Amino acid sequence: MDSFEPDGTGARDGNGAPDSLPPPPPVIPPDFVPTRVEEQEPAKKKVVRVPISRRGLGSRGQRISLLTNHFKVNVTNVEGHFYHYSVSVSYEDGRPVDGKGAGRKVIDRVQETYNAELDGKDFAYDGEKSLFTVGPLPRNKLEFTVVLEDISSNRNNGNASPDAHGSPNGNDRKRLRRPYRSKTFKVEISFAAKIPIQAIANALRGQESENSQEAFRVLDIILRQHAAKQGCLLVRQSFFHNDPKNFADVGGGVLGCRGFHSSFRTTQGGLSLNIDVSTTMIIQPGPVVDFLIANQNVRDPFSIDWAKAKRTLKNLRIKTITSNQEYKITGLSEKLCKEQMFSLKQKNVKDDDGEVQELEITVYDYFVNNRNIDLRYSGDLPCINVGKPKRPTYIPLELCELVSLQRYTKALTNLQRASLVEKSRQKPQERMSVLSNALKLSKYDNEPMLRSCGISISTNFAQVEGRVLPAPRLKFGNGEDFSPRNGRWNFNNKKLVQPTKIERWAVVNFSARCDIRSLVRDLIKCGEMKGILIDQPFDVFEESPQFRRSSPVVRVEKMFDEIQSKLPGAPQFLLCLLPERKNSDLYGPWKRKNLADFGIVTQCMAPMRVNDQYLTNVLLKINAKLGGLNSLLAVEHSPSIPIVSKVPTIILGMDVSHGSPGHSDIPSIAAVVSSRHWPLISRYRAAVRTQSPKVEMIDSLFKKVSDTEDEGIIRELLLDFYTSSGKRKPEQIIIFRDGVSESQFNQVLNVELNQIIEACKFLDEKWSPKFAVIVAQKNHHTKFFQSGSPDNVPPGTVVDNKVCHPRNYDFYLCAHAGMIGTSRPTHYHVLFDEIGFSSDELQELVHSLSYVYQRSTTAISVVAPICYAHLAASQVGSFMKFEDLSETSSSQGGMTSAGPVPVPQLPRLQEKVCNSMFFC
Repeated sequence: MDSFEPDGTGARDGNGAPDSLPPPPPVIPPDFVPTRVEEQEPAKKKVVRVPISRRGLGSRGQRISLLTNHFKVNVTNVEGHFYHYSVSVSYEDGRPVDGKGAGRKVIDRVQETYNAELDGKDFAYDGEKSLFTVGPLPRNKLEFTVVLEDISSNRNNGNASPDAHGSPNGNDRKRLRRPYRSKTFKVEISFAAKIPIQAIANALRGQESENSQEAFRVLDIILRQHAAKQGCLLVRQSFFHNDPKNFADVGGGVLGCRGFHSSFRTTQGGLSLNIDVSTTMIIQPGPVVDFLIANQNVRDPFSIDWAKAKRTLKNLRIKTITSNQEYKITGLSEKLCKEQMFSLKQKNVKDDDGEVQELEITVYDYFVNNRNIDLRYSGDLPCINVGKPKRPTYIPLELCELVSLQRYTKALTNLQRASLVEKSRQKPQERMSVLSNALKLSKYDNEPMLRSCGISISTNFAQVEGRVLPAPRLKFGNGEDFSPRNGRWNFNNKKLVQPTKIERWAVVNFSARCDIRSLVRDLIKCGEMKGILIDQPFDVFEESPQFRRSSPVVRVEKMFDEIQSKLPGAPQFLLCLLPERKNSDLYGPWKRKNLADFGIVTQCMAPMRVNDQYLTNVLLKINAKLGGLNSLLAVEHSPSIPIVSKVPTIILGMDVSHGSPGHSDIPSIAAVVSSRHWPLISRYRAAVRTQSPKVEMIDSLFKKVSDTEDEGIIRELLLDFYTSSGKRKPEQIIIFRDGVSESQFNQVLNVELNQIIEACKFLDEKWSPKFAVIVAQKNHHTKFFQSGSPDNVPPGTVVDNKVCHPRNYDFYLCAHAGMIGTSRPTHYHVLFDEIGFSSDELQELVHSLSYVYQRSTTAISVVAPICYAHLAASQVGSFMKFEDLSETSSSQGGMTSAGPVPVPQLPRLQEKVCNSMFFC
């Protein structure tokens, strides 16, 4: 079948039958139809795919000797066993203890108090319900009782003091009954499982098992516990010390806190400890009032928005300057400190029945008169509440200080992010010395649990051999060829390879201050030099001052009313001038109006510092959006890309972007981009859909709505490939998937790939393209360094040995030139390959795909289809202000008591622009 029209009958049988028929009965009835059984067989034998193993190492490129931040680990006690025990900690009355950090203190006390009964064993405790030992405890079930005086968090190196004399509660029965004076805890430790340490050695030979995963979990728990004992903040496998030297202010009351990632990895070179610099965001410690002033960017405490402050402060931990006692903020007082009343029991004044009398008093009077504490400004501000809903406990604001190392989990603003990047970047040599020091300071050699496993860690960076792949040659206009140097090129005195012509266009100005006439003149002149012929604009539409204070949606509507009334027909292109860079709230509504409502290509710019380079970059984006091409690979032009140029091949880039941590109920956005116009690999189009919050697997690849209809993403992309590639179906489908961790590889192979195969079969039952699936990971912790050189590794550096997986098919590629900081290579995992690439062919294809990104004149750090998927998701995501739908910042991931919340759908793009590179 060579057309792409789905054949109703074939599709129905192939897809409907397995669902609708029961399994065949054991006795064959006389009217049984054999063909149905054949169709059902595959459905019963579900193939479970696992990641493929390595097919040999690559050999192309110039060899280069490198160092990496992996440190070799030796394990001598391979005969021993880890014993896993489950732990339950409860109060005397049987209530479970659920406070974070409380468990560690209790287990530490058990170990001190009952050392002899435990045979002097060391523990690796995860802080919750699991505890591990090397060798068994004396009995399979043990019960202990311990007493602890104070159980506030120990995350600030002893800042929390159990001595609370003179705290804001004094000895009054009022509010601050200290939550824990001394408490008795019951601890049960019961045997759960036995894990051979030998499993670690097996994993290094490529034999992974549940035992080996558990054994590595124990090793990582030992590292976490080691950091917890030093008073660190733990974020997964990253550890942050309470040292102001490591803090960098990024604005808004938020600090970047530098710490270290530390984890054990199985590699071809054996077991290694991977140590890297890590940064997390924390709340600025110190006076609460200073934090609020910085957070809200106001001048003084009297300008603070208290409703907002209440949301920001909830659940943060404070200590009072009068006592050092620690509390968790539950809210703010409804009234000001001078007006907020509470009942104070007067110990020495009793009524006629002998009951202690209560006196109604303001919080302010109590602290100033009863406690003799001078309050300078808190009287006219709300109090901090640290009590329970029915039993509030008020403390004046100026007596409260935020405890250090409290994570800030909301999304950073663009300014904060820029400041963080600038303050946390480190040159390669600096990073190496920081990591060497971190390893020395960690004192892992003294960790008793590691010693009992016979683990020793080398102090030298592991040596690996890399190869530098040559940059692919590029084609520009006028038949010119060029070889990029150091991963870069430019268009000085060069024409674009396929320039467009811009005829019907206009300028729209949303109150940006600039000289529009000279901007247009320079743009036309710059375009001419690159081969783009730009006519004079039809008009310049200036925003009417009366709408400047309106909402973004209204401003865009009014502007479009103006455009429609003046323009004779739909423009080919609109250039939009925005008043501020990066974070203009006009951007989303403007893009939606153009792309979804009218199908007009548009380019936004904030004309701050306009020069020739800036205009060239803007023109590269405009040319790509209008269907032109800026540069091509020479092998694409000839076409001579190994394997890809031989038979029709589609390349997909897939990514899911999630709402920021502060908005857990915002829909996730799935984007898939696909190559078009085979044999090119430089042109793409995108399909974008919303899905349930925080769901990483794309659920709309295949969406069968009837026997003949599929509304999924893949069908849309395949039909476009077919029409744009001379009515050819792809015989090979190469999938690049971003943003999934090792634990999700099997889902990519068995859920997403199955959906894609179903979408293909639904189009044509007899069509069986071959697949390759490659995952790209950026957030890992492996870095490479050139020994004896201050520079980053050269662009094109590939590593597929030593620090790579002992069995699986993976490699690291640093395609880009790291100009600032330390380059982060992309870690590619080849999960599946029916196409039959050699290691060299695949590495060269991935390298080439870092040179086809139309927006820039540099090689980029990850393949272009994945970058485009990011861009498409964020641009279409900006159409809808999901934050406005998000009422709470901690909803249960899109669930309500009534069940899942329906996910709002994104508007579809107009036909005129849906196949364009609108995301460029």
